[in-house]
Amino acid sequence: MKQKLPDSLVRPGHPDFALLSSLAEEITSRAGGSMALEHDVPQMLRQCIDDVIMTPKTGRRAYEELEKTEKTYIGTRVEIELRALLRLPKGRLDTVILGQDVDIKHTMGGNWMIPTEALNCACLLVAADEARARCYLGLIVARPEHLTAGQNKDAKRSISADGFRHILWLLKDQPYPANFWRGADETAVAQIFAGETGNERMARLFRLIQRRAIPRDVVEAVAQQKDFMRRIRADGGHGTRDMLARERIVLLEGQKDAQLIKALELPPCPASAFISCRIDDAAQARLLEHSRHKLPYRPG
Repeated sequence: MKQKLPDSLVRPGHPDFALLSSLAEEITSRAGGSMALEHDVPQMLRQCIDDVIMTPKTGRRAYEELEKTEKTYIGTRVEIELRALLRLPKGRLDTVILGQDVDIKHTMGGNWMIPTEALNCACLLVAADEARARCYLGLIVARPEHLTAGQNKDAKRSISADGFRHILWLLKDQPYPANFWRGADETAVAQIFAGETGNERMARLFRLIQRRAIPRDVVEAVAQQKDFMRRIRADGGHGTRDMLARERIVLLEGQKDAQLIKALELPPCPASAFISCRIDDAAQARLLEHSRHKLPYRPG
């Protein structure tokens, strides 16, 4: 998506203001408010994309590695998940909001393809920018004058440069969770998933990727087990924590170890995430002495 988008002209006096503002209010209400919308839509997009990339099973780490049919399916999945999130029915187009037929369009690029059946209808536009981890949610009435003159072989037309000024944005350049694996070293990813057991994969994860917050869903993907949280506990010398402790690597939880994470000068770690680091000096070791984390020995 373009990093610099024009200001919206959809305000009182615009011919589509009444319709689009009422649709926007209904969508926000169905989401549970603006804060819920800002949280739930980005999380939904992350899940839809990651479920197709399937890093643990395929070794792929980015959207660009997907097959064309898989990329198309993400759009279908987003449509389905968005309807479920907002509790919207299926309609003549993709859904119905306040009695209006609304088409849901999703893109991972910089524009949307509008089908002929959606002309002069409201469209709910969704976009995810994987490279920048930013997402967008907007509404437009797909009037011919807002679309490009050219069309593809399916007679679909995209939104023109001027047409972008007629979008009412609900989310604009909104941060969403970045693809964790996209920023990970390719060799490290291969080594992590080459582990034969859950404990082995988990130990490699926190050994090879240190001083970086690791989300709970990444831990689950690496464990590849129902009781994935068990993989990060101490277990009589055989658990992941035990294996890492012997290498002077401490594994911390964002919520329980918030003060220790700050004291060790580690990057911010969300409450539900985890982070690891190697304890290399006596000062760091002393910080652990009064915590629930115990290393088998003090670093020299």
